[in-house]
Amino acid sequence: MEVEDNTRNNLLFGSKASTVQLFPVIMSDNEASVSKNKSHRKDKPWDTDDIDQNASIPYVQWKVDPFEAKDNKGGNFTEESSFATLFPKYREKYLREVWSAVTRALEAHGIACTLDLVHGSMSVRTTRKTYDPYIILKARDLIKLLARGVSVTQAVKILDDAVACDIIKIGNLVRNKERFVKRRQRIIGPDGSTLKAIELLTQCYVLVQGSTVSVMGPYKSLKEVRRIVLDCMKNIHPIYRIKELMIRRELAKDPKLATESWDRFLPQFRKRHLKTSEKTAKKNEVLAQKADARKAAGLEPTLAKPTKKVYTPFPPAQLPRKVDLQLESGEYFLKANEKQARDSEKKKQKQAEATAKRREERAEAFVAPAENAAPTVEEKRRKKRKAMEENRDEEEPIPEKARKKKKKQVEED
Repeated sequence: MEVEDNTRNNLLFGSKASTVQLFPVIMSDNEASVSKNKSHRKDKPWDTDDIDQNASIPYVQWKVDPFEAKDNKGGNFTEESSFATLFPKYREKYLREVWSAVTRALEAHGIACTLDLVHGSMSVRTTRKTYDPYIILKARDLIKLLARGVSVTQAVKILDDAVACDIIKIGNLVRNKERFVKRRQRIIGPDGSTLKAIELLTQCYVLVQGSTVSVMGPYKSLKEVRRIVLDCMKNIHPIYRIKELMIRRELAKDPKLATESWDRFLPQFRKRHLKTSEKTAKKNEVLAQKADARKAAGLEPTLAKPTKKVYTPFPPAQLPRKVDLQLESGEYFLKANEKQARDSEKKKQKQAEATAKRREERAEAFVAPAENAAPTVEEKRRKKRKAMEENRDEEEPIPEKARKKKKKQVEED
């Protein structure tokens, strides 16, 4: 019996004394020079392209078959499992309309569901017909997605084994509300272009709703989408991650690069913090370029900055006190009633000036604008005659006596 137990333990857990080889291994001449760390990396004759459909080796089957009722050897569950989640008020109308479709989808897997409109909650639970032990967790994800605004046609896809979901909470990542709204809009992009690019590259469904982002898709892609969303809320634009995903997608098509590192092809976006002197130099360079551009365009240069005052280590002269100013003006020696009369006189004078200024502003609206009257017939004739005489003078020189005579006639007319 002891020999049989040792043999069973060696087969299950392995031992240094005895090892069991399930497949024949052919040693090559080059394996003698391979380092100890890589000596276990031997050729695998069963690892072929049709490994998922390979039925000749039943214990090496990579394809995950759907879980059916015949796979449950234990029979009915001994305990009932249930999950519940709340939903917002605005989802109540939609959930009432589509609840029959949700019920039909869950009944196929032996899951019962309840919609409680009084308390605003949805719940799912296992029944005696349930045969898949993991389907209750899928049903929990289904009601979570429905509560977060996902349509029922899309949410039902979560019941598939190849589809997973992730609800990313972004509400508490940014304190300023305006900044939060801007960064959340950055995930969607103009006309939803950024969101569409993320969905195409990751093969996921993404919905931005309130303070959460709901994602549905393969497990590997969920990590990529979570990384993009969290980086966006940390003020890293999604376009950087999208560009990286596009490059990875193209590199994956080349079989030569399958065993190489892709770091040399991927862009390195590093935020560089400039020193104060570097910032000043950069600012001065931009100002110089603007000044050159204005000069080339023939525009006046911008006003120069005022020159800095010369630094002196001595403090400025002390300002006079209020009492000193009163002594200089003689106000200090006035009586109380004289001071009051003087203040009231100043106040009246200031009010009179303000009243006169307001009256002038009101009167400006009633001043008639300067009218340009149309010239009369006589003025037009006189102007035409004068223009003709000037042209004639340029063509033929007229004697001085005749010019004086004509001038006199024009004045008389």
